[in-house]
Amino acid sequence: MHLFAGKPQERAVAPTYHSTRLNRIAKRVFDIMVSGALLLLLLPVLGIVALLIKLDSPGPIFYSSPRAGKNYRMFRFYKFRTMIADADKQLHKVKHMNQYNNNGQGPVFIKVSNDPRITRLGSFLRNSSLDELPQLVNVLKGDMSLVGNRPLPLYEAATLTTDAWAERFLAPAGITGLWQISKRGKKDMSVEERISLDINYAHRHNFAYDMWLMVNTPFALVQKDNV
Repeated sequence: MHLFAGKPQERAVAPTYHSTRLNRIAKRVFDIMVSGALLLLLLPVLGIVALLIKLDSPGPIFYSSPRAGKNYRMFRFYKFRTMIADADKQLHKVKHMNQYNNNGQGPVFIKVSNDPRITRLGSFLRNSSLDELPQLVNVLKGDMSLVGNRPLPLYEAATLTTDAWAERFLAPAGITGLWQISKRGKKDMSVEERISLDINYAHRHNFAYDMWLMVNTPFALVQKDNV
């Protein structure tokens, strides 16, 4: 399913980098092999985290929401739940704490430092990146890749349909990527910096570059700020 299908801005954007067929095949084979192996290997960890979430707070174990990935394709995105059950309905209460300040104009990203909606266990899961593990299912299904630009909530993606910003959707959606290893968890990142990193990756991505980003990902797993 594609989001905002038929918009003239989407048709006008053309990629400046064309992945070779070999790169695309290598990336997909690698995604399947690694995500499948990790899901099997981490099954006990997944079970323990699921149990702890159930004991920590009322609500579902998994958080699921529609996200926009490559070419605005919409899919169902999975994470371990780290917030109270009705957190989405309370988003308006914390928007004033948003670390991205766009002054009501242009693209919108929402990232809240020390978000009061996060559960006690949720803070640990986020800081250790354990909450991201269910996305391996998204990778195995082909919704996402191990490396790419983060899939965006629809309210954020809807603000990035102009020619100036839409290039970031030319890259696959991913669990980790250039933005994560460059700026993750830092308060001083602007909206323009984040989109610039995404566009940079969209222009440069290939299998070798993905491997370099994956090697550098462990250094970014432990965040410096509770976001």
